[in-house]
Amino acid sequence: MENLVKKVAAIHDLSGYGRASLTTIIPILSNMKFQVCPVPTAILSTHTGGYEGYSFIDLTDYMQEHIAHWKKLNLRFDCIYSGFLGSAKQIEIVADFIDYFGKKAKFTVVDPVIGDNGKLYSTMNNEMVIGMRKLIGKSDIITPNFTEMMYLLGKEYNENIKIEDVKKYLRELSDMGPRIVVVTSVPDIQSTDLDKKTSVVAYDRENDVFWKVSCKYIPASYPGTGDAYTSVLIGSLLQGDSLPMGIERGVQFITQCIMASYGFKYPDKEGVLLEKMLDVLRVPMIATNYEMLK
Repeated sequence: MENLVKKVAAIHDLSGYGRASLTTIIPILSNMKFQVCPVPTAILSTHTGGYEGYSFIDLTDYMQEHIAHWKKLNLRFDCIYSGFLGSAKQIEIVADFIDYFGKKAKFTVVDPVIGDNGKLYSTMNNEMVIGMRKLIGKSDIITPNFTEMMYLLGKEYNENIKIEDVKKYLRELSDMGPRIVVVTSVPDIQSTDLDKKTSVVAYDRENDVFWKVSCKYIPASYPGTGDAYTSVLIGSLLQGDSLPMGIERGVQFITQCIMASYGFKYPDKEGVLLEKMLDVLRVPMIATNYEMLK
């Protein structure tokens, strides 16, 4: 029996302050008419991007009880979406979750949240990187940022990268399991200082095609935009959009969120002003920017 409202099992942390993880994912997917069913991996007083001295409660043991009850209820999800994980043990728990619930899901998405700007996050280490390499093998779609792509492949971080190398790396990631690889924050070395751009590049193994969406680089950094981007992509695909439509829709939404936030004076670490932009998700999108790479 199909769900009357499509359900997304979201395996993420819950940060009490700052727009990231579940406090971003739930409003976005709810606005796109989907039910989010959370599996909290940790509870933090704030997200880890810029706040010091945050409290961190590891929910590894609780996750197992939570999931065991769901198994007894024989629940069915249309999408499984895994993000920030607090320990190597949690990677094993999520792998089992995907094995059990993923058979009935339309697709499984793993966002391998391990780092950004060329570095691992403070809560991550090499054990987590190795574990994440195994976990992405159980997914249909992965959405690493540029830094995470390099760590997953064991490559040296280098922003001066040619598009042919990016395509090669996407193929290598797909060879690890996922049929679709979407990499965000890819430096666009063809752009100039006066017209600096960043790109999202995707590879669809089943159709052996690459897609690229570029946008103007805005000199601001807001935590949680990766969670928001993947949420919009998931919502778009569940609504029946094509992959290039989905990646462009995500880029358009995040760009609009950043531009709407950039003009206000407030701490960037609070994240984009998401609440001001949620209605944009209900406006029909006209795709004008995606391109197929040869």
